[in-house]
Amino acid sequence: MTTRRSRPGRPRHVPDSSTTSPRDQILDAASRLFVSQGFAATSTREIADMVGIRQASLYYHFAGKDEILAELLRRSVRPTTDKVHEILAQVPPLDYETALYLLVLVDVRTLADVPHNVGMLYQLPDVAKCEVYDEFRTEHDELSEHYARLAGEVASKTVRSAISFKQLGDLLIQMVEAVINMRTENPNRRIPCSEAWAIAASCLRICGVDQAKIEAAAPIAIDLLPRFMEDKVAEPA
Repeated sequence: MTTRRSRPGRPRHVPDSSTTSPRDQILDAASRLFVSQGFAATSTREIADMVGIRQASLYYHFAGKDEILAELLRRSVRPTTDKVHEILAQVPPLDYETALYLLVLVDVRTLADVPHNVGMLYQLPDVAKCEVYDEFRTEHDELSEHYARLAGEVASKTVRSAISFKQLGDLLIQMVEAVINMRTENPNRRIPCSEAWAIAASCLRICGVDQAKIEAAAPIAIDLLPRFMEDKVAEPA
């Protein structure tokens, strides 16, 4: 009787290490493929091959490609939404200008540091058609509402009379998500801290905050940032 040997997966493209779980390796491979060739054009077999595992092993960790996409989308927004209440809990003693500056910094760093510019996925037409996109959209809308709330606390009378708080929140998110486009135009592009600070200051200016308050908020928010980024901060990403 012939003993049938199991066929190993292909050599790993995603390094196998004791510090990286198989689930995270799958997410890393999927993000590379989704970003480079599109969600619809990527199969679970391709993802498994890139990791160096069998397709059946991939299904042990994820029910399918949509579930992988859902997790990747969450990683582009949830690190920020998870920190919002913690930031708001600092007010007072923080003023709202500093809280908004800090929120922008956390959001910029999240989008700047997420592997393979995963944030660009929710800009893709084939992703927007997926059922899991609706779940992501809900979280994204929640983040926009937090921006709107903080913007409403700091906006000048002139800005308040010209635009609704919802529109202002959406505008601030668009400003922050320029980071995605920066990384898309140049895949090797890094977002240094100085650019993150400039984006945060610009968001406050859009709200009509005067320069003196921006300059007062900046050093406090920058100093607090490491507490909200789980040791991922101080140096340019």
